[in-house]
Amino acid sequence: MRTKRLLAATGVLTVAVGLATAPNAVADAGLAFSNPRVTPVPVLAPGGTPAEDCAPNGTPGWVGLSIAPPTLSADVQLPAGVTTLPDIAVTDTTTDPHTSVFRATKLAVQNGTVSVQVPGLQDGHSYVWHAYTAGAGVDASTPECHFRVDRTPPTVGVNSTDFPAQGSGQTATKYAGQPGTFTFTGADPVPAGGAASGVACYQYALAPASLGIFTGCGAANTVVPAADGTASVQLTPADWGTNTLAVQAIDNAGNVSQTVSYGFYAPSNPTPPATPGDVDNDGLADIVVPDGAGALQVIKGNSGSTTPSEAFPAADAPGGSGSWSGLQIAHRGWMPNTATADTVFVHNPQNPGALYMYRNEGSLQLGGQYPGLVSRPTTCQDVTGATIGCPAGYGSDWSGVTQLVALGSTDPGKPNDAALLTVEGGNLWLFDRANSLRFTVAQQLTTTGNWSGYDLVAPGADAQGNLALWARDRATGDLHAFPLPKKADGTFDFSALADPTAHVVASGFTTAAYPTLGSSGDLDGDGVADLWAVTPDGHLDVFSGWTEPYDFGVLQ
Repeated sequence: MRTKRLLAATGVLTVAVGLATAPNAVADAGLAFSNPRVTPVPVLAPGGTPAEDCAPNGTPGWVGLSIAPPTLSADVQLPAGVTTLPDIAVTDTTTDPHTSVFRATKLAVQNGTVSVQVPGLQDGHSYVWHAYTAGAGVDASTPECHFRVDRTPPTVGVNSTDFPAQGSGQTATKYAGQPGTFTFTGADPVPAGGAASGVACYQYALAPASLGIFTGCGAANTVVPAADGTASVQLTPADWGTNTLAVQAIDNAGNVSQTVSYGFYAPSNPTPPATPGDVDNDGLADIVVPDGAGALQVIKGNSGSTTPSEAFPAADAPGGSGSWSGLQIAHRGWMPNTATADTVFVHNPQNPGALYMYRNEGSLQLGGQYPGLVSRPTTCQDVTGATIGCPAGYGSDWSGVTQLVALGSTDPGKPNDAALLTVEGGNLWLFDRANSLRFTVAQQLTTTGNWSGYDLVAPGADAQGNLALWARDRATGDLHAFPLPKKADGTFDFSALADPTAHVVASGFTTAAYPTLGSSGDLDGDGVADLWAVTPDGHLDVFSGWTEPYDFGVLQ
């Protein structure tokens, strides 16, 4: 039979272990093998499905580089009184004729398992193995199982014409805050007389993030190469100056290359685009949110991480509050005579009469300059825009404000103007027509007083200039999206706000799951505004629209 013929081949490494002198039984009926396996497990892709190839015409998996030689094991059904001990044999099938390279005889069965380490397997070679018994009336075997060996890590390289490597003598064609294309190239060296598993994917991280534990080629910050072995990714360096991109290649056996650190210089943009939602003047919308220690973080909305581009200490919070947590913070658009980056408004419920305004002169200085105090308008309008007498209870200061968001400009002549939407006495009020340190008009959008149980979120204008208001029902966790379309004369239709229970678009946004909700507009470039949220344990989750959350990580 084939088993005995293979074992009789020359050049076999034979290891006799266990009870080598134990006599064979005359008949050992009932002995059987199952579950043949290799450790480390052969794989067809790193982090993928194990490939214990014990079927005819299968595809053998790869065993990668490890500290110890591979271990071959099988479960053994060994009835009482049986004395025959198993053997394990390994054959190199890389070339014809096949060569037997290893045989371990009379292996001890421990806890129902027979195992042996196999030294000396060659890089790039293919092998078949089986555990078996033969002789004295006993003939049992596992199936023949196949695996391949790849013990050579791949190599990787990086290049970019948008952000050339430092020292290359080339000049960047993009600025900090703009996406650039980075191309990865890799190779998996082929051992002489053998085969390589091939590059499976690349793992990358743009500093200050770091490469984490590899969890598979479908994980975040990995990319699979094309047929020519290259892969390209779009990455946005957040800050001007020297940046570092770390890249690794991983082959199909799970071997990881040396990390390549690609250093490049991202110049600052001398004429950044005007983008409502941008507070650090780089043309990209930002998430502005307090962390667990009460400091205020400015986070790039498309960065994929919680690494802040700017941070402001808790002690710099206005009004002597000593913390940015619990303050109502709004930004979208800018007041007159400022640079094209957001003015930031802050209202402290513990000192409710004041509304603080931080002008943005191309560099936001929260706490570094004394904030202005915004006065209240003395002119009121109804929901249609008609001038009315301000209703009884309309305050001369901001004490009645329980919520505050920056809706987006509602002034047809000033598309980047700051406009604030507040909840006061359960009603929605709009403050727009900015002029220096004041708004000139207060427009009452609702009169029923039934908005107190909702958390407001302002996603900003869409590509056509239409606005919207999102609101989370604190009692149910339902998310509502109220359309505020632009009319022919450039003003907006606020009729959808008459009923806060209408326009439910999603559920599950409970205050227990997401104590804080916000929006900084379209962060992923798909033309749809995105929601962000902070979880009770301080994670920043960013949603595509209001579905498909992505965890940016814990606020730093």
